[in-house]
Amino acid sequence: MRDARRYQVALAIGLGLAGTAGFAALASSWAGLGVVYPLTAVVIFAAMMAAVIAVAGHPHPHARFGAANVVTTVRVMLMALAAGLVGQAVRPAILWWVVAGTALAAALDGVDGWLARRTRTASEFGARFDMETDAALILVLSILVWQHGKAGAWVLLCGLMRYGFVAAGRLLPWLAGPLRSTVRGKTVAVVQIVGLSVALAPLVPVPVSALVAAITLAALVWSFAIDVVWLLRSQGGSCR
Repeated sequence: MRDARRYQVALAIGLGLAGTAGFAALASSWAGLGVVYPLTAVVIFAAMMAAVIAVAGHPHPHARFGAANVVTTVRVMLMALAAGLVGQAVRPAILWWVVAGTALAAALDGVDGWLARRTRTASEFGARFDMETDAALILVLSILVWQHGKAGAWVLLCGLMRYGFVAAGRLLPWLAGPLRSTVRGKTVAVVQIVGLSVALAPLVPVPVSALVAAITLAALVWSFAIDVVWLLRSQGGSCR
C-alpha cells in the first residue's frame, strides 16, 4: 500500500513537471523568453513539490492521490510559471497572462477543499499542500509587483510575513501552536492573491496599484494579529 501511495505521488509530480515544461516552452516561444524560463519554471515546480513533501509532516494517506491534490498540483504549476518570470524583463502582455493564471489559481483554491470533502480524501497532507501553495504564490506575486515598480519594497511583506511567522515560532514556541482553520484566514489568503494580481495588472496605474497593495498588506497584518492573540490566549497568557 505504501508503495502504491508513493507511486501516485511520483506520478502526479511527473505529470506536473511535464505540464509545467510544456506550458513554459509554449510561453517562452511566444514571448521570446529563451530557454532559461522553462528550465526555471520546472526547477521551481520540482523544488516546491519536494518542499511540501518534506515539511508536510504526514505522508499522503490514501491509495489515490485524489482529485483535490491534482487541483492543488495544477495551482503549483501556475505558481511555477509565474515564478519563472521573476528577474525577467517582460512585456505588459505577459503580465496579463500572469494575472489570468493567478485568477485561475484563486478560483481553484476553493475547489480542492470541496473535492477533498466530497471524495472523502481530506488529509493533513492535502491541507498543508494547499497552504504552502498559497504562501508560495503570494510570495511570487509580491516579488513581481515590486519588480515591476507597482509598489515599494514593503509589498514583499505580503509574501514574507508567513515565513517570518514560521521562523518566529522556532524562537517562541507558543507561536508554533496549531491554528484553527477559519473562514477569515481562507478569505484573507484569497484577498492576498486577488489584491496582488490587481496591483500587478498593467492597466492599473502606479498610485492605485500601491494603494491596492497597501490594503492587501493591511488585511494580512490584521489576520496575523488575530492569530497571534489567539495563540497567546490559548497558551494561558504564557509567552515563554
